[in-house]
Order: sequence, then structure tokens, then C-alpha cells
Amino acid sequence: MNHFDNQFLTYIVTLHDWLNQPGYVTLFSVSFLASTVLPLGSEWLLVMMLANGYEPVSTVATATVGNYLGAVTTYLIGLYGGSWLIEKVMRVSSLQQERARNSYRRYGVYSLLFSWLPIIGDPLCMVAGMLRINFGLFTVLVIFGKLVRYAVTALITLYAAR
Repeated sequence: MNHFDNQFLTYIVTLHDWLNQPGYVTLFSVSFLASTVLPLGSEWLLVMMLANGYEPVSTVATATVGNYLGAVTTYLIGLYGGSWLIEKVMRVSSLQQERARNSYRRYGVYSLLFSWLPIIGDPLCMVAGMLRINFGLFTVLVIFGKLVRYAVTALITLYAAR
């Protein structure tokens, strides 16, 4: 094994240990990353933490804030990223961008209430930035949608744990 392989293996083991010892920092980080263009989910960690006795309000708040800030990152990519970043790096085709714009035209800015949904949520936030949707309205809609999703997940988890 060369030096690079040892460093990579150490990184993987550290990441594995970090994810196996969940806490608020881990939940925040996973929730943040899940709300960017990475194909992750964060509900599983929220459920696991609640099942292990973490305080529900703090857990839901941590996940919501992390997920919201990830959505803000995606919004900013849409706002400042330019077509090169969006098309070449993130591989969002012109057709996908046009579909997202059409969805905004059809359903309006209130479609951001569904920014928590897999597959369509991240593009909704990116297009909101591309279309320069008012950031205050973006914030209210995105936080509300994400908070409701995590709160419902928490309620179901706590009810099932009784």
C-alpha cells in the first residue's frame, strides 16, 4: 500500500466511525449534504437519533437548519453559478433547466414547499436562484416545507417507538 492508499483508508474509517456515532453535528452535516445535489437522504439519521433518545425538538431543528442551508447553497449556485457550472459541472442539461422553469411558471414559487422531495427538490432550489426568486419568500417556503417533513417523520418515529 502506498501513502495515498493509507490516507484514503484512514479517511474512510474515520468517516465510518463518525457516521456510526451520530450526533447533532453529524445530523446537521448529512442534512446539509442531502439538500445539495448529492443523492443522500437524512431522514434515516433523524429516525435513528430519535430512537436512541435524542431530544425531538433539537433533533428536528438541527435537521431542518442543515437541510435549509444546503438548499440555500443550491439557490446560490443557481443565482451565481452561471451556465458553465450548472451545465458542465452539475450536468443539468438545458432541457432539465427549461422543465424546471416551466414548472415555476405553471405552479409558481409555491412549488418551493416541495423542495424537500427527492429528485425534484434540489432543481427547484437551483431554478429559484436562476430566476432570482425573492430570497425572503424562498426562505419562508423552503424552511416551512422542510420543517413539516422532519416534524412528521419525528412524530411517526416517536409514535411507533411507544
